Amino acid sequence: MSAISDLLELREAEGAFELLERWLSERGFFEPGGESLAADLYLGYGLSNSLRRTRSPMPPEPCDALPLAAARVTTPGPRAGRHHRFEVGHFEPTWGPDEYRAAIEEVREAIARGDVYQVNLVQHLSAPFAGDVAALAEALAPLRALHPHPFVGDGWAVVSASPELFLSRRGDRIRTMPIKGTRPLGDAGELAASEKDRAEHVMIVDLERNDLSRVCLPGSVRWPELMATRELAGVAHLVSTVEGTLRPGVGLAEALAATFPGGSVTGAPKIAALDLIASLEPVGRGASMGALGRVYGNGDFELALTIRTFAIAADRIHLWVGGGVVWDSDPDAEVEESWTKAAPLLRALGAPLALEVAR
Repeated sequence: MSAISDLLELREAEGAFELLERWLSERGFFEPGGESLAADLYLGYGLSNSLRRTRSPMPPEPCDALPLAAARVTTPGPRAGRHHRFEVGHFEPTWGPDEYRAAIEEVREAIARGDVYQVNLVQHLSAPFAGDVAALAEALAPLRALHPHPFVGDGWAVVSASPELFLSRRGDRIRTMPIKGTRPLGDAGELAASEKDRAEHVMIVDLERNDLSRVCLPGSVRWPELMATRELAGVAHLVSTVEGTLRPGVGLAEALAATFPGGSVTGAPKIAALDLIASLEPVGRGASMGALGRVYGNGDFELALTIRTFAIAADRIHLWVGGGVVWDSDPDAEVEESWTKAAPLLRALGAPLALEVAR
């Protein structure tokens, strides 16, 4: 794990993207000569609260989860031998499968009313934790996360095994790679043939296309890859690529404001989905369903969507898993899909019992 210093932690979501860009600019980012600089960035799902139309409170957070944090990456120091260890207790779900099924039915009723087309619902698990978060990252390494480095804050940490690209920038090119549709390894053919999963996926690709269009040159947004089957993080997924050419002058804050949170963890239309999520989920999403990655001094960045992501705070470890709900979703199948996503993570930690308890 890279050594980090100069930490920014924001506890208020209002104006967070602009404050982040200013903080980076004050340290030489986005200026000539700043090409060698880099900073790790964490964006919490709580940043989405400002987008909601209803003023009802967000669900209570199960752990300390800041809306935004960033840390300059400095030269790594000498590294000791691999002696890291961790221990994880028994995972327990915040809401049971019957409650989750009931929430899925409420989403289907909202779809029938025409309020939404798709909503992503998330379950929460937590367990006692002791040890080093670097050891946790090492245990998750076989899942090949996009951003495997732990983000360590003041009394909290985030460790991700996410395979999903939320957003990247290379020069004037911006890209997202949404994931929708999941099966166990070996069932990629069934996934590719599923009309339900393909329809769900196309809804999110269209949403991401619209989001990128807000910051891209007219006519430049395209989708060179649509619904490719990939084996990622221990399961089979449908993955697409949506990319475009940024308008001159678009900076980090504007790009994030146009696209955050990712459509694959909210639903469509995004704002209506955010409102429904807040009314149905019993606890907040904490460090999940946000973003984690790195920003470079020349303005480029690569951010993973924080699915398959653990948060550690107050001697507990937290995990959120879920999936997109559409009109033809089967509640039992949606519950099973969430555990399909969780299974490789829990096996990596040596904690498979949560699957049996949650059922």
